[in-house]
Formats: sequence, C-alpha cells, structure tokens
Amino acid sequence: MTTDHLTISTNYNNSTIETSLHIVLTTDQDDDRPVYLAGNFNSWHTQDSAFLMEKIGSGMYHFAFPENFNYPETLLYKFTKGDWSEVEIDQNENITGNRASTKHVGLQKEHVSKWRRNWLPFKPNFLPKIVLISEEFEIPQLSKTRKIWALLPHDYDSSTESYPVMYLQDAQNLFNEEAEYGNWEIDKKLAVMSEYKIGKIIIIAIEHAEEDRIKEYNVGTTILGKGQGKKYIKFLTETLKPFVDVTFRTKKDRDHTGIGGSSMGGLISIFSGLRYPEIFGRLMIFSPSLWVKPDMKIKVEDDRNTDTKIYLYAGGDESETMISHVKEFKNRIVASEFVKDKMKINLSINSEGKHSETYWSDEFPKAIEWLFFSTKEN
Repeated sequence: MTTDHLTISTNYNNSTIETSLHIVLTTDQDDDRPVYLAGNFNSWHTQDSAFLMEKIGSGMYHFAFPENFNYPETLLYKFTKGDWSEVEIDQNENITGNRASTKHVGLQKEHVSKWRRNWLPFKPNFLPKIVLISEEFEIPQLSKTRKIWALLPHDYDSSTESYPVMYLQDAQNLFNEEAEYGNWEIDKKLAVMSEYKIGKIIIIAIEHAEEDRIKEYNVGTTILGKGQGKKYIKFLTETLKPFVDVTFRTKKDRDHTGIGGSSMGGLISIFSGLRYPEIFGRLMIFSPSLWVKPDMKIKVEDDRNTDTKIYLYAGGDESETMISHVKEFKNRIVASEFVKDKMKINLSINSEGKHSETYWSDEFPKAIEWLFFSTKEN
C-alpha cells in the first residue's frame, strides 16, 4: 500500500504523516476480530480502545498516534486481536518478538502472518506432565474414593522450583479428549502459558462423583435437597491439600493456593473460599450455579485473611438469570462489611458465552494469569 492510498483511505493528509507516526498493518489471515496495538506506551494493555486500529481494507489496518504523543525512546509493541490469547504469531506458529521503532513521525509498515485463537496452537514440548495421583484416593469424610490427577509444569522433573496450586473440580472435563461435552483443554492452555513465560502452576484435578456430583457440590439444605458440600470441603482442606503439599513442591500459603470450577463446581469453590479464606486466597469461579442458593451469606470470621482475589466469569447466553446473579453476587461481596475494600474481583462477561466447556476453556488462562501472575490491579 502506498502513502497516497493510505491518505485517501483514512482521510489523513500528508502533513499528518510529517507530524505523527502512522502504522499500517497487513495480515494474511483476516477475520472480523478488531486489531489493537499493545506496547510499552500503554502498559501492554491488549484491548485499549485508544489504540484500536482502523480497518481500511481486507487484511489491512491503520493507526495514527496523536500529534504531540509522548513517545518512549524506543517504541515497543505487538499486535493483538484483543487479548494475549489472540496475539500475533509467525508463519511457523512461533512467538514473535516485540516490534520496535524509534520513529516519531512518518510511516511504519508491518505484516502479521498468523494469529493465535483461543490460546492455540500449542507446542507439545511445553505440555504439562500429567500424573494420576490415585485411582481410588480415600475421602474419609464421605467414606468414598475418587480419581485425582496432578498436572505438573513441563520441566518439573528438571527443576527445583516450588509452584502455586489450583484445585479444580470436574476433572473429567478438564483435559479428557473423549469427554462427552468437550473439555477445557487446560493441558494445551498451560503449554502456551509456559511457552509465553506467563507463569507455571500445579493443577490438582479432582473427578466429580458422577451421580452424586450435585449432592457433593451442594452445601447445606437448598432447593436441590440436603448436600454433602461441607464434608467435601473438609476433604479438600484437611486431607487432600496436606497430601499435595507433602508430595509435590508447592507454595503452601494462601496467596499461592486457589480453588475453582464451573457451574456447581463453581458454587462449591465459592463456599470453600468463603469458609476457609486462610487456605484459599485465589478463587476461579466460572458460571456458578448461584440460583441454588441466592441468599448465600457472605461472611468471613477472620478478616485478616480477606485479601482474596476472585476471578468471576459468566456468559450472556447461558440462562436468563446468569448475568444478573453474578453481578448481584459481586455487588454483595463488595458491599459486605466483612470483606469491603479487601477482596479484589475481576468480573469477566462474554455476552455471547454459553454454558459450555468451550467458553470456560477460553477463560481459563486469563483467570490463571490474573489470579497468580498479574501485577496489575483491576
């Protein structure tokens, strides 16, 4: 594309090219997702509306920095489709380095060969090491046994590091390629996160109780009947976590210990975090079944341990009440005198999101990054 064509397409005259920096991007893979600039000039925010590029043709985009823009000495940047899960990659599907420019005026031409989509593709050599802890791990609190897995960082055996831990419910749907309704693909997402050096974590995946799943994830007496959730939570805190901390190299404190799940698995994770804030300081709550107990009490006995981070996600195409229930839950947490100004909550809503593994899969690495590895405050 020539400068004259750029001027015609974007209604800029030659004087603007002489007084500000214009970036023109061409890409081999075009779709409807918008393109953003992220760089050292906006704290690498990937969906900054001030740095949204203008689409000027098929696979062609343009951005003009404002006149008198305060440029860094060297401008560093990348192109994204709105998130690190949708960042540019090269033609061989490898990570691209940061682009750099010392220009403050004129025309900078760039090209992107491919884009990531939903954190994929992944590199097999970064896949986590999947360990079956036990086919029949004893749950003395419920007089049952359960299959439990550990997903360890890919280089766990050659490292001496200790890692944060996330306890996830419904292991059958987390990385099982034969799962009936699909799976979260957390193994693949962890591989990409490791490749990008976002952070390494141990995942403890607990399979659900099949026909007793709802009973185990239900706390107290609700519209679903009498639950066994309190006993299940005691299993997590009194039996499983101590075993995990002895068996693996973990960071044992609450700031590096999380719990999460979706639907009823999200509900039991909320109860676990609120009942044992001294143990779980990071909550990953996807599409929680708040309709089961809409009057849930938000009370923490020990307010010294309420600096909890909660990643709360809901989809707009799940049910008529999902979004309103999640927003109300967030507002009640914020307003609670027990946790006011102490809990950090990231509310993520996908207006088109459905109640399915596909959408929870997309949200998983974003949640893990924010809960454990992000230094930015929302």
